[in-house]
Amino acid sequence: MKHSESMHNRWIRIAASVAVWTALGLVLSIELYFNMRAEMSWGDFVGVAIPQFGRAAMWGCLSPFILMLRERMPLGAGRMAGGVLFHLAFSFVVMATFYLGRIEAISLFFGPEPGGFWRTASRNFYGHNIVDMAYYWAVIAYGYAGDLQKRYRNQEIRAAQLESRLIEAELKALREQLKPHFLFNTLNTIAALVREGNNEMAVTLIARLGSLLRMSLDGNHRNETTLRVEMEFLERYVEIQKARFPDRLTVDISVEEAALDAPVPWLLLQPIVENAILHGVAPKAGPGKVEIVGRIEGKTLHLEVRDDGPGVPDNRRVIEGTGLTNTRERLSKIYGGESRMALTNRPAGGICVGITLPYRK
Repeated sequence: MKHSESMHNRWIRIAASVAVWTALGLVLSIELYFNMRAEMSWGDFVGVAIPQFGRAAMWGCLSPFILMLRERMPLGAGRMAGGVLFHLAFSFVVMATFYLGRIEAISLFFGPEPGGFWRTASRNFYGHNIVDMAYYWAVIAYGYAGDLQKRYRNQEIRAAQLESRLIEAELKALREQLKPHFLFNTLNTIAALVREGNNEMAVTLIARLGSLLRMSLDGNHRNETTLRVEMEFLERYVEIQKARFPDRLTVDISVEEAALDAPVPWLLLQPIVENAILHGVAPKAGPGKVEIVGRIEGKTLHLEVRDDGPGVPDNRRVIEGTGLTNTRERLSKIYGGESRMALTNRPAGGICVGITLPYRK
């Protein structure tokens, strides 16, 4: 795959080079043709174009050699003077060789010029021939421009890799903060059962906690998992919380089958459900309900966690704890502006935490 892509790019570069030098030959031909017509009323465009396209073809063939020579002898060699003088001398040699070779070719095809080869060469040399040296230096400049572009692209890649590693480290730190937060709260639940003398249930919860920790360790290296795996983890966590509120907690899960394969951040819903239980169900004297809803609309995954607790009075600001704050920051770092998390009071009482994420299969 990489080889075919490299060959494709190589042919594109060759085609672009041919197009550039062909365009140069055409421009030179048109310029010289109209200059000669203005001076001598000579209208043989083909006769003018052949040597100009030959000049362009020569530079097209010499370009790879000049670029290689630039790498072997950069302008900065020998404290600048060595490299610059070398290329000045070599560009003059190339220009003179082409100029004298053109005169020799004309004499071979059309007969020798009166006065001999060197007299013709000295008489016909004029400033326009120096333009070949300019072409040489244009190729040198092209090489350095390519180096600068490659260096800039490499710097962009390195900056993107550094930013990616930084985000990865920040995500890992945020994710690791959730584990002790979740663990301490669960241990408090077990401790409450022990104080109440419900040792059998406490042992059951310790076993369930071990299972949760095993799942957490299995997903330790990932920032994302599927919603299906997230829901399996959440169901085991809800079993622990139901032991704490055996007759008061009901959890309804309504997630579309198509949404279960959607990728989501690891431990996305657990801190939100925990917040709904602790601040929605626990303060109530009677039973409470937590609803978890998931659906796909177009290219967006919609998740909601609702409780029927007291909610937040209109005159009070919602204060997010560690779990919700970390969740919001993780969403921001993974998805940027493509994600959204909002806390709203429900008309019938309680809070709804809504999350929207870009949906990818």
